[in-house]
Amino acid sequence: MSDALTQPHLVARKNIFNFLHQWFQIMDPQGNVLLYTKMRAFKLREDIRVLGPDKQTEVVSMRARQIIDFGATYDVTDPATGQKLGAFRRKGLKSIFKDEWLILDAADQEVGLIQEDSGGLAFLRRFIGGVVNLFAPQQHHGFIGGSPVLTFQQTRNPFVTKTYLNFSMDTQGLLDRRLGLAAAVLFCAIEGKQD
Repeated sequence: MSDALTQPHLVARKNIFNFLHQWFQIMDPQGNVLLYTKMRAFKLREDIRVLGPDKQTEVVSMRARQIIDFGATYDVTDPATGQKLGAFRRKGLKSIFKDEWLILDAADQEVGLIQEDSGGLAFLRRFIGGVVNLFAPQQHHGFIGGSPVLTFQQTRNPFVTKTYLNFSMDTQGLLDRRLGLAAAVLFCAIEGKQD
């Protein structure tokens, strides 16, 4: 896990869906797998786990607070200690046209925001389809207290979906990297469903 926490650039790659789980790999830029994620299929309340290279040791977990919630909130915890690290809350109806997620601290206080790059492109992605991503890949930018802390850029082809994670602008260490990884996994798993 320490490698994934110290890398400023990572790649999340979506693996093919199998009957019981949807898997993602978190890799360094050279393609070395550092983490896996698992999202169980057919669960009423979404439950996502970030696993170590052994695919057994849980590193970070995310769970939706409610079964059906358009303004969903996902709690992020450290499975080893049970400590809540923070949460992500989708900005409900506003996210139909442009994705916006609040970054919450462990006490549910708003500390930051993750938002999609462009309202116009977001609209085209929602209502025209994934072909827009071939020309203008989806990007999200994250801020803590107005300072940039992350960028996610998603690329697609018919066979593989990859999200490039960039934490290099967080020079002050404002974002707990475990929360940053959780955000990346959440976007790969949840946002990928809308295209």
